[in-house]
Amino acid sequence: MMLVTQKRRKVVVVGGGITGLTAAFYMQKEAIAKELPLDIVLVESSLRLGGKIQTLRKNGFIIERGPESFFDRENYVYALAKDLGIEQEMITSNTGPTYIAVGSQLYPIPSNLLSGATPHVSSFITSGLFSLSGKVRAAGDFFIPRSAQDDDQPLGQFFRRRFGAEIVENLVEPLLAGTFAGDIEQLSMRSTFPQLYGLEQKYRSLLIGMKKSGTNFLNNNLNTESKGIFQTFNNGLETLIEKLEESLLPGIVMKGVKVEEIEHGMDGTVQVVLNNFTQLKADAVIIATPFNVARKMFSKHKLLTELSTMKAATIATVTMAFKKEQLGDLDAISFFVSRNSDFSITSCTWINRKWPGTIPDDYVLLRSYIGRVGDEAIVALSDTEIEKTVLQDLMKTIGVDGEPLMTVVSRWKNAMPQYTVGHEAKIERVKQELREHFPTVKLSGSSFEGISIPECVEQGKNVADEVLTEMFGD
Repeated sequence: MMLVTQKRRKVVVVGGGITGLTAAFYMQKEAIAKELPLDIVLVESSLRLGGKIQTLRKNGFIIERGPESFFDRENYVYALAKDLGIEQEMITSNTGPTYIAVGSQLYPIPSNLLSGATPHVSSFITSGLFSLSGKVRAAGDFFIPRSAQDDDQPLGQFFRRRFGAEIVENLVEPLLAGTFAGDIEQLSMRSTFPQLYGLEQKYRSLLIGMKKSGTNFLNNNLNTESKGIFQTFNNGLETLIEKLEESLLPGIVMKGVKVEEIEHGMDGTVQVVLNNFTQLKADAVIIATPFNVARKMFSKHKLLTELSTMKAATIATVTMAFKKEQLGDLDAISFFVSRNSDFSITSCTWINRKWPGTIPDDYVLLRSYIGRVGDEAIVALSDTEIEKTVLQDLMKTIGVDGEPLMTVVSRWKNAMPQYTVGHEAKIERVKQELREHFPTVKLSGSSFEGISIPECVEQGKNVADEVLTEMFGD
């Protein structure tokens, strides 16, 4: 049982994305359940909550401007939805064939390729994605020894060593670029796929390790299971944000107000300096903003300077609606694009097939991504130019006939934090520096320990528990 003092405490949450909202929600839930003397304030610089989660509902279409689903492996989102009373509104995706664009051609990805199941040798051998020498080299994974190094290494280096350059270029890189929008020659294995090193060390062969452990590092991209693994909500992802905001008590949320600085207050408190010339006195602060925003709050104290070495990719989502007769009969749910291709888009998904019921009948909704590390200039083009470029790619790849009936372009500048080699150690050093100078200030969110929605929900709940434990005891 918690030992509750009579003194009221205040926690300020900076950032109203999914991490900050989750933290505020769980602190409020615990405070009500245990009658803790706690005040919570959530400060959001924009005029809306949810960060990159934005759902456009228009003319019977449900269009996601940011992420369009999540893979809730550990049920973090389900637990939150259940606490909010909306778990029954969660829906699961349909599945379908997935392709890779190499050169100017689309090639189907063999089912269960690199899943560890005796890699379906027949379909692997007949796949046009790889040359004979590339297939022979990939089979070398069964014989190649374990990595000698136990420190961090780039994803590209790790996969190239296991499977060879061709598999990396024509399969691994396009799939992972679709998830992280990053350069796999710089992305950290320890921060993106920490389980891979363990599998290699235990089983030597990564394929054997994945088979015996039931792990498929590409599962969240290929989605070749008979049952879908992605989830969202009936009325779009923003349902989760709307319910979180609705659940917070009146007066907790401050929108359109920016935190300028974090200062030391009296008696171990923290002063949160706002851009409206006011200050909030806090007993603890949770910073759930992008890394570059967090760093600026401590520039006066010359803290968190190591975050300046972090980068973030700029991307855009381009969603186009067509009549069904404008498309051919390709049986696909998505395709990814190799860097060895003639296209500007990095991936495309048939939303009407993945999420039937989210658009009117007789329509096709195609959602494409453009932009990634090293190829971000395209995002700065006008909507008209972006639409023209994406439409040309769709005409070449899947034979789209004519103009879209509706196009929604959503730009996300510096939106995808890049977990480069050494990220985990860097974040631990930054957090330790903060503990030494501001022990009651916490960092949490997609810039630090996981970019997916479930990982952000997990971080939000964990940091809420951590703050309450330090403040009121077990």
